[in-house]
Amino acid sequence: MKREQLIAEIKKKRSYLCIGLDTDIARIPAHLHQAADPIFEFNRQIIDATYAHCVAYKPNTAFYEALGAKGWDSLCKTIEYIPKECLSIADAKRGDIGNTSSFYAKAFFETLKADAITVAPYMGEDSVKPFLEYKNHWTIVLALTSNSGSADFQTRSVGENELYLEVVKKCILWANTDQLMFVAGATKPELIKKIRQLAPDYFLLIPGIGAQGGHIDDVSDAAITPECGLLLNASRSIIYASQEKDFAKKAAEEAILIKKQMEKWLDKSMA
Repeated sequence: MKREQLIAEIKKKRSYLCIGLDTDIARIPAHLHQAADPIFEFNRQIIDATYAHCVAYKPNTAFYEALGAKGWDSLCKTIEYIPKECLSIADAKRGDIGNTSSFYAKAFFETLKADAITVAPYMGEDSVKPFLEYKNHWTIVLALTSNSGSADFQTRSVGENELYLEVVKKCILWANTDQLMFVAGATKPELIKKIRQLAPDYFLLIPGIGAQGGHIDDVSDAAITPECGLLLNASRSIIYASQEKDFAKKAAEEAILIKKQMEKWLDKSMA
């Protein structure tokens, strides 16, 4: 998906919501376990109920890989089912030496056919560039995460900046705004503002809205741009809004509530 297509979809749907498909077999409604593929059936119904209210879906690959070949099959079917107008993000957090990264890129962009993948930049430029060789795909670099352990490295001072800011400064030299995004955790809006200052035109994927405690208003105030520039991810608060047979309906209701909060920010930023 091209940048202009993503921006157009945001304007059309008046939403910059990304829904995380962190689908845990132990948490899906009991009646779905009778399906041939319970994970895919859960995802299918969530997507059918919510795609009008969001612009992206982000399956966390760990939830699928943990189930072996069956889980990978569920992931493949899920990515294929996501409507083409929505960005499909494989939240895989891959990062390895260059030749291994080349095969990771092939696996997720050619075999799985995801639009985007999250990557860890710790091993440097040659570990990230194989992903950037794919045009009309997005490489989403981990810059700042919401977990408590992020303080071990990400916010440590490195010269004049903290490490997460050095990651952003370096990465923007590798690719333009058509191919590169950054992950920034929603629970740290004051630090997100610093990322926005360094990367004014890059999209930011911001997980942590909802169950993890991030707030739409705080993040939007810190980093929204005239082209929006944000994908705010909510996972558990949407997909597990109910564990009964009405789970998809409840997921849609939660997505609509979030979308309504986003509309005022879009009106303000894109006026």
